[in-house]
Amino acid sequence: MKKNIFIAMVLALSTQSIDAQIIDIKESKEYSPYIFGHNLEHTRAAINQGLSAQMLQNRKFAGKPSRNEGVASKWFGIGEKVFFSMEAYNAYTRHISLPKMRRSNERHSQTIQNLKAGQTAGIGQKELAIQNKKEYTLRTVTKVSAPVTLNVELINSDGNKVYARHTLQLTPSGKEWSINEFTLTPTGDDNNATLRYTFTEQTTIMFGALSMMPTDNFHGMRPDVVANLKAIGPRLLRWPGGNFAGEYRWKDGLLPVDERAPLQAATEIETQPYSDGYDYHEINTDDFIALCREVGAEPMMTINLAWSTPEESAEWIEYCNGSEDTEYGKKRVERGHKEPYNVRFWSLGNEMGYSHMEGPKGPEGYASMAGAHADSMLKVTPELKLFSSGPYPNDNWAKKSAAALADKVQYISLHTYQLYGDYNSTGIRYTTPEETKASYEKVVSSYKRCINAAKNMRNCLDATGKELYISYDEWNQWYAWYRPSCVAEGIYAANMMHFILNESNNLGMPVVCYFQPVGEGAIIIEPTSSRLTANGQMFSIMKEHQDGKICKITENDDYSTAATIKDDTLTITLINSEYDKEREFSFNLKGKVTDAKLYSSDDVTPHSYFTESPLDVTDTRKEIKTVLPAHSAAIIRMKIK
Repeated sequence: MKKNIFIAMVLALSTQSIDAQIIDIKESKEYSPYIFGHNLEHTRAAINQGLSAQMLQNRKFAGKPSRNEGVASKWFGIGEKVFFSMEAYNAYTRHISLPKMRRSNERHSQTIQNLKAGQTAGIGQKELAIQNKKEYTLRTVTKVSAPVTLNVELINSDGNKVYARHTLQLTPSGKEWSINEFTLTPTGDDNNATLRYTFTEQTTIMFGALSMMPTDNFHGMRPDVVANLKAIGPRLLRWPGGNFAGEYRWKDGLLPVDERAPLQAATEIETQPYSDGYDYHEINTDDFIALCREVGAEPMMTINLAWSTPEESAEWIEYCNGSEDTEYGKKRVERGHKEPYNVRFWSLGNEMGYSHMEGPKGPEGYASMAGAHADSMLKVTPELKLFSSGPYPNDNWAKKSAAALADKVQYISLHTYQLYGDYNSTGIRYTTPEETKASYEKVVSSYKRCINAAKNMRNCLDATGKELYISYDEWNQWYAWYRPSCVAEGIYAANMMHFILNESNNLGMPVVCYFQPVGEGAIIIEPTSSRLTANGQMFSIMKEHQDGKICKITENDDYSTAATIKDDTLTITLINSEYDKEREFSFNLKGKVTDAKLYSSDDVTPHSYFTESPLDVTDTRKEIKTVLPAHSAAIIRMKIK
């Protein structure tokens, strides 16, 4: 990584001192664990090519075929005299419910007619990253009109090296589809391998679905990504959206994963830009609950308010929370999950009232529809905590939606994104020292707009006279998912977490969710590995405050400090947001420093990360002191007498 020499030069110019801060341990208070929340939305790269272990793209053949060829997107045809077609009338995938949704081209089979005996025909997919001696599980769902020998090969891009091969003997089975599962273990590493399905008989093969993923997957998810998600400490996961909630069909998750039809996005370009506007429903309710339990998060689910009926929403509650004596509780038990999931947090749609979401656009219409769903859901589980949405902060929606629903819905969603701009840079420039400094300061200070939004939201809700809480369940920089992360955005994320820690109680804001960690801000996904970004590094240290009590701190108007006490251990995190100045911190504390770490970098531009190192702390009988370099953060742990 290149070092910005001009940053290193200015670091030594000055040091900013602040008055000694008083951390009042006696004035410590409990706070909601759910301020450490994150979104897990089926958008862009969070699931597809992200958390999902599925390696094949468009494996269920959604969308339109290629021009003049008839081959599904992401695939290529093999053979010269071969007739390829995508057929909707004989699809393997299907939906269980919501036929009224205005969606198209979700269900096809890929048909291959070899018109010349002896020639090699088939389909293939390129750019697969495979690892030597790693085991991969593959499945084929096929129909054939005559006996066929199907060859499955992993080869290099030139086609002159075979890493693994398997042969299937397929026979006609009438109208039924044949499912074959097998493993391939490559004999080499290749980040650009090709998978081929070929045959030579003069006959027809129909592919209903194809699958390939590492055998060591966790409920269809990548173990390395799950581990990184766990590392940032999510105490709440909001799923399946976000925007995607308006596209999701929960009952399809009751089907086997290969049989679930793709889901076309209503906002095609924004929601699923990397998969031609389709999600392939690789993760269902059972998988999500397993993930939550693995990473230690409470599940928070968002219903498809616009297209589901109140009865269908209630059935989802029953599936999650009902006993085996109920219709859908019994279905859960039959699927191997005897104990209820006890999902308490449910959002009544997402960002309702905005043009990009289907459904009512006004507060009265939304309140009427959301109220009907809430009534049905609460009949199943009266203890639910329900969340409503709208274009907040907004006095009109507060009066006509939040207040109208207050007897059954006490949590109101707030979403903010900072630095609105284009896809690539949001107007941020890093090519000169002057541009870099201005851009850095713009990014790291943008959390102040989030503070204003939360305070305005609090005023809107208070004006209703109802007991209502803020659920700040989406926050991030705008278009963070379309550009590389950097230390500047890491400091922004740290500033946000300090604001949330220090003020969530005062603002009546018990739920906060970052949007969104996997593949879009906190965890970078590579074909065979993943790692934390600068944002993710900050979340990983902020999680150390979990389960403590937040302490009152003087001289902390910029939220540079957060402190929590648990038993006899005080955890302090510090942020120096300055671009080119050191900052001295001092605290009137008596105790013993047991651990002190610095997270610093000489670079703030895209692709930059923090480096962890020991933090020098002066520990006297009456106070502790330390100095943080520019654009850095630190964590200190002390045993308090």
